[in-house]
Amino acid sequence: MKRKISVLKSINLKNGNHCVDLFERADGTFGFEEYRRDIEDARGWFAVGFFGDLTFDNEDDALRAAQSRIPWLKDAMTGR
Repeated sequence: MKRKISVLKSINLKNGNHCVDLFERADGTFGFEEYRRDIEDARGWFAVGFFGDLTFDNEDDALRAAQSRIPWLKDAMTGR
């Protein structure tokens, strides 16, 4: 059975081909996942980081972990 999650924030790379979602699970834990899409592929977004099973106590911890694992994320957040 798939866990219910609420996406709290979605951070996109400038080119629009990658994003990171920070989310909260129904059990009150937090996590993140990196996604990618190819414009020529109509299937949409698909997970590429496979970080979704990592569990954190709060959103800030999840964000810090995402920034340490996803090289482009810090630049995307600062607008570079």
